Amino acid sequence: MTGTTAPRPVRDEHHSVGELVGQATEQLSRLVRQEVALAKEELAEKGRRAGRGGGLLGAAGAVAYVGLFALAGTATAALSLALPVWAAALIVTAVLFVTAGLLAVAGRAQLRRAAPPTPEATLGSVRADVEEIRERAHR
Repeated sequence: MTGTTAPRPVRDEHHSVGELVGQATEQLSRLVRQEVALAKEELAEKGRRAGRGGGLLGAAGAVAYVGLFALAGTATAALSLALPVWAAALIVTAVLFVTAGLLAVAGRAQLRRAAPPTPEATLGSVRADVEEIRERAHR
């Protein structure tokens, strides 16, 4: 007997529990992947900041090192000559140390902005996601 198959009812709005669980699992999986990607990006940005801060502190150390040589030159000039030469060398030394100080302050500020190395924005987003899921689960 060639049977005719009865048309299946369209289930646009009514999904089985299995379908709903599958959708929820897929959405949750996608959400977790997105949150992990966000955390990676946030940590990379903090790493870049820490690198810039470390570089600025390194530059401050290098300038301070050069400043010590300039200070030694200034002392030598002060002992061997009269006022004009050593005064000029002292001014150059002061400028170098001021530059080193400014670099150190900028580097320290960069390091402070990079710490702590936790993805705070991502954690806030995850907390909001969890809260939203809890609210919807109670409906």
